[in-house]
Amino acid sequence: MKKLSKLSIVGYGAGDAANNLAFTTATMFLLVYYTDVAGISAAAAGTLLLVVRIFDAFADVFAGRMVDRTFSKRFGKFRPFIMFGSIPLLLLSVATFSVPQLGESGTLLYAYVTYAALGLAYSLVNIPYGSLAGAMTQEPGERAKLGSARMVGGLLVGSALGIFVAPLIKPGADLQGTFTTITLVFVAIGAALYFFTVLTAKERVHRAVPNVSVKQSMETLKGNKPLLMLCISSFFFLSGYLALTSVQLYYLRDVLGRLDLYPVLSIIQLVFTFVLAAFMPRLVRAIGKKRVYIYSSLLTVIGGAIIFLTPASQVWIGFSGLVISLVGVLAVNIVVWALEADTVEYGEWRTGVRTEGITYALFSFTRKTGQAVGGALAAYALALGGYKSGAVQTADAVFGIQLAAGAIPAVLTILAVLVMSKYKLTDAMHAEILAEIRARRVDGEKTQDGASGSDPSGASPSGADPLAADPSAAKPSGAAEATPAAKPLAATSN
Repeated sequence: MKKLSKLSIVGYGAGDAANNLAFTTATMFLLVYYTDVAGISAAAAGTLLLVVRIFDAFADVFAGRMVDRTFSKRFGKFRPFIMFGSIPLLLLSVATFSVPQLGESGTLLYAYVTYAALGLAYSLVNIPYGSLAGAMTQEPGERAKLGSARMVGGLLVGSALGIFVAPLIKPGADLQGTFTTITLVFVAIGAALYFFTVLTAKERVHRAVPNVSVKQSMETLKGNKPLLMLCISSFFFLSGYLALTSVQLYYLRDVLGRLDLYPVLSIIQLVFTFVLAAFMPRLVRAIGKKRVYIYSSLLTVIGGAIIFLTPASQVWIGFSGLVISLVGVLAVNIVVWALEADTVEYGEWRTGVRTEGITYALFSFTRKTGQAVGGALAAYALALGGYKSGAVQTADAVFGIQLAAGAIPAVLTILAVLVMSKYKLTDAMHAEILAEIRARRVDGEKTQDGASGSDPSGASPSGADPLAADPSAAKPSGAAEATPAAKPLAATSN
């Protein structure tokens, strides 16, 4: 397959920059906004984050089905959702950070409704966006480039928030005015970025079945063990990462007493983002995506241990733990999207039907539940320590923050590594799967060309998988009832 143009890679990265104008703003500042501006208690905010993010996870599955059953001849399966869903998403971000004072119950209800609506809108844009990468290319190196571009786009936004916004989150400031201004500006910037993605990032992967039925979606997911393992590992990893992200500002401000280091941390992250983005395709080719994921996760474990064990007086040791942990996160966030795209081909290999939407939705479902658990654990750790907004924190409150920023991410990331060590879809196996899919596709096209009255689109009149007409082709050699010749493929190690 022809290599992706630089413009299409940059365009894809721009989409995640737009996504993170809503997503990263929420993960970095929403807990602080709820506790310090809206006046919601830490415990109530933790429950809110848990409930709404679990709702978001189910919204991802709904969005995945919407994607799989939709197809536009002009724009494909994914870009229409980005085109028409982006503006509502960005406007809901403004509403989420504009909680009125309606009494304790009214304020909490408004927060629940607006954050849930934001999550649903985000799912209807992000699921198609994430699925788009698998439809742009099937080459591992090119997918690594897309993963790098995605991470760069997201981290540019995250770094800008850390450099320019985080230092403003201090006692006595007009935080409501700050968040209102920022989110309104993001509406204009985000809309421009999303439409740049729509114009430049296009689908190029052959699709035998444009509109996928529910039965076909479920059949593709059933038995996709690599996807299941990746989902479970990502659940643990994201739980730890969101715990850290949710209290990162608290750790710098209330434990180390150095909120001024937040911009420094953001600049360091930005530098490492570009370094990793440049070297990741070569690193993937050298040691494989699975090993990159595991080794990077172990860096996060080391960083978390340093954060948890370092006394508050040792500012630079604690700060170095934060840097080490986040470098590991950056590397995982590059490679994980390429791993998810590989599982799409695994499902197609088993069933003959390509279902990017529901595959990405299931992956995103587990990531969203991880985010829900991680954000809630962070808030509950604050409540356990007795965190008080605008006050000098007690030793118990400092311990609660260190628990959320260090110990919880380290323990959960260890669990993620243990699960990922059992992951079998190596790069070598994926290459063989791709070769078999392409060979089947060529055989199917020859068969259709020779058949009278065949549908030139490649799909049967009923919309079923055209490979299903041939029983031997409909059941790939790597399925559960594998032939002896297919077994060595599944045993391939990275």
